[in-house]
Amino acid sequence: MAHFAVGFLTLCLLVPVLTWSFTAPLLILPVLFSALIFRLRTVADTQRVTVRTLLATRSVDWDAIDGLGFTRGSWARAHLRDGGSLQLPAVTFATLPLLTEASGGRVPNPYR
Repeated sequence: MAHFAVGFLTLCLLVPVLTWSFTAPLLILPVLFSALIFRLRTVADTQRVTVRTLLATRSVDWDAIDGLGFTRGSWARAHLRDGGSLQLPAVTFATLPLLTEASGGRVPNPYR
């Protein structure tokens, strides 16, 4: 569904691009947004959490995660035992039950 929004944005950007040729670089934005939609994700299973950003992929075992933190209006952040942190794309407080199920119970479900 998010790609439909990118397509609509592309159609809207065609008006200024076809009117004023110097605005043609604006068509890079829909390509970038589509790449972000395709790449940004968090994949969790019973062994590890894999985070995909636009340019990199990082896997962390559940044992290396000390806890999760949430700030208003953003994705979850995993606090690592070594003192670092790792942003978990697309993991919000609303999707926490799915992460609870995928983690094999390592993450408590706050809705129970």
